[in-house]
Amino acid sequence: MIPGVVLAAGASSRMGRSKALLPIGATGQTFLSQLVEAFWSGGVDDVVVVVSALSGDVAPALEHCSRPPRLVVNPHPERGQLSSLHAALGAVDRPGVTGMLVTLVDAPLVSPETVRRVLEVFRAGEGPIVRPASGDTHGHPVAFGRAMFDDLRGADETVGTKAVIRAHEASIVNVAIDDPGAFTDIDTPEDYARLIGPWPFADRVR
Repeated sequence: MIPGVVLAAGASSRMGRSKALLPIGATGQTFLSQLVEAFWSGGVDDVVVVVSALSGDVAPALEHCSRPPRLVVNPHPERGQLSSLHAALGAVDRPGVTGMLVTLVDAPLVSPETVRRVLEVFRAGEGPIVRPASGDTHGHPVAFGRAMFDDLRGADETVGTKAVIRAHEASIVNVAIDDPGAFTDIDTPEDYARLIGPWPFADRVR
């Protein structure tokens, strides 16, 4: 069993508003709902979304998902991204779970096909960490095997998952992916305008 985890508890300070609730053009989807659908369509067994008081009211954005995700609250988002991953581990680590597939809400354009391919390679048992790659660029989502869970729990919050990835660099499986969305982070209104369309709020891109 492999759950998918979307980390959406951050302050989105550079965006100026919750990234999770930003619309994907005129599709009717938000960053968050599009990722949830990509995970379900890509074949995960469960979807967990980590939120916080900084995320805004995400429930309306998830009402029309084909299947609802589970919401997990990170009570201390100020501690950084790893604190959200720890909250996710508390929800997904149970007997029968062989790993988890993790992405950031910053990367809403990842395709279901990318999710499916990363899962396929991970389920084949080719590595404890599996991630999309395009040349030397690495993207999302990233699959962490169960053997990595304790390392993630013990990692330094100031460094985050990078310390775990560096420690296992030699055994990481990089999957060649032809999907620009897997390597696209949308962090600012300028990014939004360039990659999705006109900024849809009164505060214009400067």
